Amino acid sequence: MSLPSAAVTGGSVGSGARPTARPGAVLAVVCLGVVLATLDLFIVNIAFPAIGRSFGGAGLGPLSWVLNAYTIVFAALLVPAGRLADLVGRKAGFLVGVAVFTVSSGLCALADDVPQLVAARVLQAAGAALLTPASLGLLLAAFPPERRAGAVRIWGAMSGVAAAIGPVVGGVLVNLDWRWIFLVNVPVGVVALVLGVRVLPSVPRQPERLPDLVGALALALAVGALTLGLVRGEEWGWTSAQVLASLGGSVALFVGFVVRSARHPRPVLELDLLRVPSFAAASGAMLLFNVGFAAMLLSTVTWMQTVWGWSALRTGLAFAPGPLMVPPVAILAGRLAHRVGAGVLSVVGSLAAAAGAASWVVAVGVTPHYATAMLPGSLLVGVGVGLVMPTLTAAAATALPPHRFATGSAVVSMGRQLGTTLGVAVLVVLLGRPRTTADALAAYHRGWTFVAVACVAAAVAALALVRRPERTAA
Repeated sequence: MSLPSAAVTGGSVGSGARPTARPGAVLAVVCLGVVLATLDLFIVNIAFPAIGRSFGGAGLGPLSWVLNAYTIVFAALLVPAGRLADLVGRKAGFLVGVAVFTVSSGLCALADDVPQLVAARVLQAAGAALLTPASLGLLLAAFPPERRAGAVRIWGAMSGVAAAIGPVVGGVLVNLDWRWIFLVNVPVGVVALVLGVRVLPSVPRQPERLPDLVGALALALAVGALTLGLVRGEEWGWTSAQVLASLGGSVALFVGFVVRSARHPRPVLELDLLRVPSFAAASGAMLLFNVGFAAMLLSTVTWMQTVWGWSALRTGLAFAPGPLMVPPVAILAGRLAHRVGAGVLSVVGSLAAAAGAASWVVAVGVTPHYATAMLPGSLLVGVGVGLVMPTLTAAAATALPPHRFATGSAVVSMGRQLGTTLGVAVLVVLLGRPRTTADALAAYHRGWTFVAVACVAAAVAALALVRRPERTAA
């Protein structure tokens, strides 16, 4: 997904763009779209117990597909959808993405069972995949080069804002009915559409070829097969034909995806980007960190509701202090990045998150002691997220020349979604089906240990940003 020439050179956004487009207004609208696309990731987690009760006691395994179907499709379609947005125009791509997301949110609220809800979530993901890269392209076209990095950092920090408000909003809405967590997207989507028509610049279309939709399908099937094998492993038996076929099929599809990416003129994953050391390190660290982040998010909210017996609202309020740390820490990280470097910030942030998860293994027990057992770790994780996510996004982008910026950012976002899928799938395996409170305690301690290990692995990957000088792609 290349940028228009004006976005690279810093001139006007092009002959087809609205010269009166205000950068601040464009930033507000595209950030509203990003919040729309990411908010449900945090609200859905807190609604899992209520959704399960509504659908006849569905367990964590089947319900995990409500999250994973979204993240798998989002990851697979992100780059192709970005190229489609270039073909039809970024403003049109953004508005169509918002419209699809808004309509599918209403379908989620009308679902009568888990399969219907998962199908609607797939449609939601398609809308999110279209609006997200289009929003970045619009942002880059609206801002001059000297202000672009700051705007992108704000754009990237919106996931932290969504994480901060999601649990509290979700807790309030779930107390009414879990279907409201999807219905709330409808008025937000309508506002984004109305404002988008008025303030977004009409960036000229780009002469892109059709994206590799077959490659996108192969990636989605590969991740889906891997997730299916992991989630159903205990039920089917780890050596059963079904599990072996799922895992073996996943490997074969991944190999086919990589081969196709190497040969296709417009691949889902541009392999040459991974030859840039700083970009590869930042992307790998982002994927690993999101493995731990996704497992942390789901495990903490389900623990508080299922073991401590807290309501959705109380759980949301208890979870909120950690995410509330993200925006101010992200702003501080932006100021420190030029002084200490992205590598140092990412390593420190990943280790802070690992320490937070490890503290739960030591301190959290069956009896609720929130202030001394859960809160300190939540604050550490919040600091870690604020240091890591916007920093790695910016580090990946600045490792590339301007004409590769948007494509590189899409690849990083794709890695985030894949990490989320893997984190949820592995957590489901580790939690299993505990029959007693003691079993549940041991299972969640395994889950939080896994979170800590994933975050340490992210810190190790981020060390490459400290050791190696940056080299840009041609």
